[in-house]
Amino acid sequence: MSTPPLAGTGMPPGAFSGTQAQAAREVNTASLCRIGQETVQDIVFRTMEIFQLLRNMQLPNGVTYHTGTYQDRLGKLQEHLRQLSILFRKLRLVYDKCNENCAGLDPIPIEQLIPYVEEDGSKHDDRGAASQLRFASEERREIMEVNKKLKQKNQQLKQIMDQLRNLIWDINAMLAMRN
Repeated sequence: MSTPPLAGTGMPPGAFSGTQAQAAREVNTASLCRIGQETVQDIVFRTMEIFQLLRNMQLPNGVTYHTGTYQDRLGKLQEHLRQLSILFRKLRLVYDKCNENCAGLDPIPIEQLIPYVEEDGSKHDDRGAASQLRFASEERREIMEVNKKLKQKNQQLKQIMDQLRNLIWDINAMLAMRN
């Protein structure tokens, strides 16, 4: 725990608060984003606490309820709601400050943020990609035709198997009648 410097330590009494005010004005966007993230986490935590309080509260169904307990829980709930509204105001301030800091920046296209190695044959790659696409579509068409023929052959085999099954059934029936 640090203690503020005393007036007799060589620093003027207002110098410490002046450096704090200057540091507060020079907050960068990254630290603002971190503060915003922490604020959002606090909001989520407070909201979970509110739901926990509401879940533990009894419904007014005619049962006698201790007014002291009710007043205590109601006070806690109101305090959480008040703190939640303060956190939302803080988040709005952080959001506005971040937008203000980023207003003068030119947006960088996402494509420029991704590093890649450029080759001299980039035009050749376009033609190669088109030919690969054409080859893939032809291959797909051929596969579809083979699948269609395969289904037809499977259908024919199923018919032949049904006919053989019926023939065997008839032969077995005739053999059974002979005996």
